[in-house]
Amino acid sequence: MVGQTDPGLVRAQNEDAIAWDADAGFVVLADGMGGYNAGEVASAMAVDVLSRRLSQPLPSPPLARSTQLSLTGWLMQAIDEANRTIYDNAISQPQYSGMGTTLVVAVFYDNRILVAHVGDSRMYRLRNGELTRLTHDHSLLQEQIDLGLVEETDTRQAAQRNLLTRAMGIDTEVDADLSEFDAEPDDLYLLCSDGLTDMVADAQITDILLTLKDNASLAAMQLVQAANHRGGHDNISVILAAVRRPYPANAGFWSRLTAWLS
Repeated sequence: MVGQTDPGLVRAQNEDAIAWDADAGFVVLADGMGGYNAGEVASAMAVDVLSRRLSQPLPSPPLARSTQLSLTGWLMQAIDEANRTIYDNAISQPQYSGMGTTLVVAVFYDNRILVAHVGDSRMYRLRNGELTRLTHDHSLLQEQIDLGLVEETDTRQAAQRNLLTRAMGIDTEVDADLSEFDAEPDDLYLLCSDGLTDMVADAQITDILLTLKDNASLAAMQLVQAANHRGGHDNISVILAAVRRPYPANAGFWSRLTAWLS
Protein backbone atom coordinates (compact mmCIF):
# COMPACT_ATOMS: atom_id res chain seq x y z
CA MET A 1 0.00 0.00 0.00
CA VAL A 2 1.28 3.46 -0.96
CA GLY A 3 -0.27 6.91 -1.09
CA GLN A 4 0.30 10.42 -2.39
CA THR A 5 -1.54 13.66 -1.65
CA ASP A 6 -0.88 17.03 -3.26
CA PRO A 7 -2.57 20.46 -3.02
CA GLY A 8 -2.61 20.85 -6.81
CA LEU A 9 -1.79 24.07 -8.62
CA VAL A 10 -4.76 26.27 -7.65
CA ARG A 11 -5.85 25.62 -4.06
CA ALA A 12 -3.98 27.33 -1.24
CA GLN A 13 -4.35 24.40 1.17
CA ASN A 14 -4.82 20.66 0.93
CA GLU A 15 -8.21 19.57 2.28
CA ASP A 16 -7.67 15.89 1.44
CA ALA A 17 -6.53 13.34 4.02
CA ILE A 18 -5.33 9.76 3.53
CA ALA A 19 -4.14 6.84 5.64
CA TRP A 20 -3.35 3.18 5.17
CA ASP A 21 -2.05 0.25 7.21
CA ALA A 22 -1.08 -2.91 5.36
CA ASP A 23 -0.72 -4.90 8.60
CA ALA A 24 -4.22 -3.96 9.79
CA GLY A 25 -5.53 -4.28 6.22
CA PHE A 26 -7.25 -0.95 5.63
CA VAL A 27 -7.06 2.17 3.44
CA VAL A 28 -9.03 5.38 3.94
CA LEU A 29 -9.31 8.61 1.93
CA ALA A 30 -11.36 11.76 2.58
CA ASP A 31 -11.86 14.98 0.59
CA GLY A 32 -13.01 17.85 2.81
CA MET A 33 -15.23 20.81 2.04
CA GLY A 34 -16.61 23.94 3.65
CA GLY A 35 -15.05 27.23 4.71
CA TYR A 36 -11.49 28.31 5.29
CA ASN A 37 -9.57 25.34 6.73
CA ALA A 38 -12.85 23.64 7.74
CA GLY A 39 -12.67 21.07 4.95
CA GLU A 40 -9.17 20.20 6.07
CA VAL A 41 -10.49 19.68 9.61
CA ALA A 42 -13.40 17.48 8.50
CA SER A 43 -11.28 15.18 6.33
CA ALA A 44 -8.64 14.87 9.06
CA MET A 45 -11.31 13.96 11.62
CA ALA A 46 -12.77 11.29 9.34
CA VAL A 47 -9.40 9.71 8.62
CA ASP A 48 -8.30 9.91 12.26
CA VAL A 49 -11.43 8.21 13.62
CA LEU A 50 -11.46 5.49 10.94
CA SER A 51 -7.74 4.81 11.29
CA ARG A 52 -7.96 4.59 15.06
CA ARG A 53 -10.99 2.31 15.03
CA LEU A 54 -9.74 0.02 12.26
CA SER A 55 -6.32 -0.30 13.89
CA GLN A 56 -7.84 -1.62 17.12
CA PRO A 57 -8.29 -5.34 17.78
CA LEU A 58 -11.69 -6.67 16.84
CA PRO A 59 -14.22 -6.64 19.71
CA SER A 60 -14.24 -9.59 22.08
CA PRO A 61 -16.89 -12.29 21.54
CA PRO A 62 -19.05 -11.38 24.58
CA LEU A 63 -19.48 -7.80 23.38
CA ALA A 64 -20.03 -8.88 19.79
CA ARG A 65 -22.65 -11.47 20.75
CA SER A 66 -24.62 -8.90 22.72
CA THR A 67 -24.72 -6.44 19.80
CA GLN A 68 -24.80 -8.93 16.91
CA LEU A 69 -21.75 -7.16 15.56
CA SER A 70 -20.44 -8.34 12.19
CA LEU A 71 -17.44 -7.00 10.34
CA THR A 72 -19.82 -4.79 8.35
CA GLY A 73 -21.37 -3.51 11.56
CA TRP A 74 -17.93 -2.86 12.99
CA LEU A 75 -17.03 -0.72 9.98
CA MET A 76 -20.36 1.10 10.06
CA GLN A 77 -19.87 1.93 13.75
CA ALA A 78 -16.54 3.53 12.86
CA ILE A 79 -18.15 5.54 10.05
CA ASP A 80 -20.99 6.64 12.33
CA GLU A 81 -18.50 7.77 14.97
CA ALA A 82 -16.54 9.78 12.40
CA ASN A 83 -19.72 11.36 11.06
CA ARG A 84 -20.91 12.37 14.52
CA THR A 85 -17.49 13.77 15.44
CA ILE A 86 -17.50 16.03 12.39
CA TYR A 87 -21.13 17.05 12.88
CA ASP A 88 -20.72 17.87 16.58
CA ASN A 89 -17.68 20.05 15.88
CA ALA A 90 -19.45 21.84 13.01
CA ILE A 91 -22.39 22.62 15.30
CA SER A 92 -20.38 23.64 18.36
CA GLN A 93 -17.63 25.71 16.69
CA PRO A 94 -18.76 28.55 14.39
CA GLN A 95 -15.54 28.51 12.36
CA TYR A 96 -16.34 24.94 11.30
CA SER A 97 -19.98 25.55 10.41
CA GLY A 98 -21.00 23.70 7.26
CA MET A 99 -17.91 21.55 7.01
CA GLY A 100 -18.10 18.03 5.68
CA THR A 101 -16.11 15.48 3.74
CA THR A 102 -16.32 12.61 1.33
CA LEU A 103 -15.08 9.22 2.46
CA VAL A 104 -13.95 6.01 0.83
CA VAL A 105 -12.59 3.21 3.01
CA ALA A 106 -11.68 -0.39 2.27
CA VAL A 107 -10.93 -3.28 4.62
CA PHE A 108 -8.95 -6.21 3.21
CA TYR A 109 -9.69 -9.55 4.92
CA ASP A 110 -9.83 -13.24 3.97
CA ASN A 111 -9.21 -12.67 0.24
CA ARG A 112 -12.06 -10.15 0.17
CA ILE A 113 -12.50 -6.40 0.30
CA LEU A 114 -15.23 -4.57 2.18
CA VAL A 115 -15.71 -1.09 0.71
CA ALA A 116 -17.73 1.81 2.15
CA HIS A 117 -18.07 5.25 0.60
CA VAL A 118 -19.89 8.56 0.90
CA GLY A 119 -19.62 11.31 -1.73
CA ASP A 120 -17.64 11.33 -4.97
CA SER A 121 -14.24 10.00 -3.94
CA ARG A 122 -13.76 6.72 -5.75
CA MET A 123 -12.29 3.23 -5.64
CA TYR A 124 -11.19 1.38 -8.77
CA ARG A 125 -9.85 -2.13 -9.43
CA LEU A 126 -7.34 -2.99 -12.15
CA ARG A 127 -7.66 -6.69 -13.03
CA ASN A 128 -6.45 -8.44 -16.18
CA GLY A 129 -5.78 -5.10 -17.84
CA GLU A 130 -9.28 -3.73 -17.22
CA LEU A 131 -10.08 -0.80 -14.90
CA THR A 132 -13.43 -1.11 -13.08
CA ARG A 133 -14.98 1.52 -10.84
CA LEU A 134 -16.20 -0.13 -7.62
CA THR A 135 -18.03 2.90 -6.20
CA HIS A 136 -20.94 4.99 -7.48
CA ASP A 137 -20.67 8.76 -6.98
CA HIS A 138 -23.13 10.45 -4.63
CA SER A 139 -23.44 13.61 -6.71
CA LEU A 140 -26.01 15.57 -8.68
CA LEU A 141 -24.03 14.91 -11.83
CA GLN A 142 -24.11 11.14 -11.27
CA GLU A 143 -27.87 11.28 -10.78
CA GLN A 144 -28.18 13.13 -14.10
CA ILE A 145 -26.00 10.51 -15.80
CA ASP A 146 -28.12 7.73 -14.32
CA LEU A 147 -31.26 9.41 -15.69
CA GLY A 148 -29.71 9.78 -19.14
CA LEU A 149 -29.69 13.59 -18.94
CA VAL A 150 -25.90 13.91 -19.26
CA GLU A 151 -23.49 11.80 -21.29
CA GLU A 152 -20.60 10.23 -19.36
CA THR A 153 -18.18 11.79 -21.86
CA ASP A 154 -19.40 15.31 -21.02
CA THR A 155 -18.84 15.15 -17.27
CA ARG A 156 -15.63 17.19 -17.08
CA GLN A 157 -17.43 20.20 -18.60
CA ALA A 158 -20.55 19.86 -16.42
CA ALA A 159 -21.12 22.74 -14.01
CA GLN A 160 -22.73 20.45 -11.41
CA ARG A 161 -19.90 17.91 -11.23
CA ASN A 162 -18.89 18.83 -7.66
CA LEU A 163 -22.36 19.10 -6.09
CA LEU A 164 -22.69 16.21 -3.65
CA THR A 165 -25.90 14.47 -2.65
CA ARG A 166 -24.27 12.80 0.37
CA ALA A 167 -21.36 13.77 2.62
CA MET A 168 -19.96 13.02 6.05
CA GLY A 169 -20.72 15.46 8.87
CA ILE A 170 -23.69 17.36 7.48
CA ASP A 171 -26.31 15.52 9.54
CA THR A 172 -26.50 13.39 12.68
CA GLU A 173 -26.67 10.24 10.54
CA VAL A 174 -24.92 9.29 7.33
CA ASP A 175 -25.92 6.81 4.64
CA ALA A 176 -22.79 5.04 3.45
CA ASP A 177 -22.88 2.55 0.58
CA LEU A 178 -21.23 -0.78 1.41
CA SER A 179 -20.05 -3.40 -1.07
CA GLU A 180 -17.94 -6.54 -0.85
CA PHE A 181 -15.67 -7.97 -3.53
CA ASP A 182 -13.43 -10.99 -3.95
CA ALA A 183 -9.76 -10.12 -4.30
CA GLU A 184 -7.29 -11.95 -6.52
CA PRO A 185 -3.49 -11.95 -6.69
CA ASP A 186 -2.22 -9.27 -9.12
CA ASP A 187 -5.25 -7.03 -8.46
CA LEU A 188 -4.38 -3.35 -8.06
CA TYR A 189 -6.81 -1.09 -6.18
CA LEU A 190 -6.93 2.68 -6.49
CA LEU A 191 -8.65 5.08 -4.09
CA CYS A 192 -8.72 8.70 -5.23
CA SER A 193 -10.29 12.11 -4.71
CA ASP A 194 -12.02 13.95 -7.54
CA GLY A 195 -8.90 16.06 -7.96
CA LEU A 196 -7.62 13.10 -9.98
CA THR A 197 -10.75 11.99 -11.81
CA ASP A 198 -11.86 15.53 -12.78
CA MET A 199 -8.51 16.04 -14.49
CA VAL A 200 -7.49 12.62 -15.80
CA ALA A 201 -9.71 10.31 -17.85
CA ASP A 202 -10.14 6.68 -16.84
CA ALA A 203 -8.34 5.59 -20.02
CA GLN A 204 -5.17 7.45 -19.02
CA ILE A 205 -5.43 6.22 -15.42
CA THR A 206 -5.55 2.71 -16.86
CA ASP A 207 -2.47 3.33 -19.01
CA ILE A 208 -0.47 4.64 -16.05
CA LEU A 209 -1.46 1.74 -13.82
CA LEU A 210 -0.74 -0.87 -16.50
CA THR A 211 2.66 0.63 -17.23
CA LEU A 212 3.70 0.98 -13.58
CA LYS A 213 1.66 -1.70 -11.78
CA ASP A 214 4.85 -3.32 -10.49
CA ASN A 215 6.02 -0.03 -8.97
CA ALA A 216 3.06 1.31 -6.99
CA SER A 217 4.99 4.26 -5.55
CA LEU A 218 5.95 5.52 -9.00
CA ALA A 219 2.42 4.89 -10.28
CA ALA A 220 0.97 7.05 -7.50
CA MET A 221 3.42 9.85 -8.31
CA GLN A 222 2.59 9.66 -12.02
CA LEU A 223 -1.15 9.90 -11.34
CA VAL A 224 -0.65 13.07 -9.28
CA GLN A 225 1.64 14.53 -11.92
CA ALA A 226 -0.89 13.78 -14.67
CA ALA A 227 -3.60 15.69 -12.78
CA ASN A 228 -1.28 18.65 -12.24
CA HIS A 229 -0.21 18.56 -15.88
CA ARG A 230 -3.85 19.11 -16.83
CA GLY A 231 -4.25 22.08 -14.52
CA GLY A 232 -4.31 20.71 -10.97
CA HIS A 233 -7.56 22.56 -10.23
CA ASP A 234 -8.16 20.69 -6.96
CA ASN A 235 -6.29 18.76 -4.31
CA ILE A 236 -5.18 15.37 -5.60
CA SER A 237 -4.97 12.24 -3.47
CA VAL A 238 -4.40 8.62 -4.40
CA ILE A 239 -3.82 5.38 -2.53
CA LEU A 240 -2.76 2.18 -4.30
CA ALA A 241 -3.09 -1.28 -2.77
CA ALA A 242 -1.55 -4.18 -4.67
CA VAL A 243 -2.56 -7.76 -3.91
CA ARG A 244 0.63 -9.79 -4.26
CA ARG A 245 -0.60 -13.10 -2.83
CA PRO A 246 -3.68 -14.65 -1.18
CA TYR A 247 -4.41 -13.39 2.36
CA PRO A 248 -6.77 -15.88 4.02
CA ALA A 249 -7.99 -15.01 7.50
CA ASN A 250 -6.35 -16.90 10.30
CA ALA A 251 -8.27 -19.32 12.47
CA GLY A 252 -8.46 -16.85 15.35
CA PHE A 253 -10.27 -14.29 13.21
CA TRP A 254 -12.89 -16.75 12.04
CA SER A 255 -13.43 -18.27 15.47
CA ARG A 256 -14.17 -14.82 16.83
CA LEU A 257 -16.37 -13.89 13.87
CA THR A 258 -18.34 -17.13 14.28
CA ALA A 259 -18.73 -16.42 17.99
CA TRP A 260 -20.04 -12.92 17.26
CA LEU A 261 -22.71 -14.20 14.91
CA SER A 262 -23.84 -17.18 17.01
